[in-house]
Amino acid sequence: MNDSQHIVSSYDRDLEGVQALIIKMGGLVETAILDCAKALEMRDEELADKVRKGDKAIDAMMEQINEETAFVIARRAPAASDLRVVLSVMKMSNNLERIGDYAKNIAKRAGVLLQMTPIEGSSGAVRRMAREVELMLKDALDSYIQRDPELAQVVINRDKEVDQMYNALFREFLTFMMEDPRNITACMHLHFIAKNIERMGDHVTALAEQVIYVSTGKYPEEERPKADSTPYEVHGDPMANND
Repeated sequence: MNDSQHIVSSYDRDLEGVQALIIKMGGLVETAILDCAKALEMRDEELADKVRKGDKAIDAMMEQINEETAFVIARRAPAASDLRVVLSVMKMSNNLERIGDYAKNIAKRAGVLLQMTPIEGSSGAVRRMAREVELMLKDALDSYIQRDPELAQVVINRDKEVDQMYNALFREFLTFMMEDPRNITACMHLHFIAKNIERMGDHVTALAEQVIYVSTGKYPEEERPKADSTPYEVHGDPMANND
């Protein structure tokens, strides 16, 4: 192997390495989504604590990806198509890190809700919503591996279903609160949880848009399909930045 072939081979390994890290990070985030929802439904404080602590590994992986992509850009001077891949990996790692943060926040609230009377049926509905987002993420990662923009577009379209699930849960929580004021605190926590899952879906959608960009060189032209928003929302999560 001559020097130029060796450089190309080393460069290819660098690209493959950062892309493999994205898939590994995505796997950690998939697990966090499922576990935080399971902890809520099963009232499992130990599992909720595992999700909270596990977020550090997701954060560390994002930092590693950022360092390695910066190295590729600085040392390899990638051509246009490869530069798209490297920049998209950086953006995707940021989306995955945010999803991990939302999973951690849900796990925090799951721990708080363990001390309250359960709201009948609510945790199961939240878990189904989380499962839908996890399946979207799985398909988004598969579309990245396969460079399949059509599958990525399907993921984007499915975000509307997550929005609809969120809106239905919001109305359900309002009903519980109006029926019995003692449900207000628990329902407010559940609403923040549902909102976090809805935002997870937005980040998965952004990830799928990156797949389309990597595969075609263009972002989707159509706006994301969104279900009608609820007439009232609570903005800002006071627990979001607390460890």
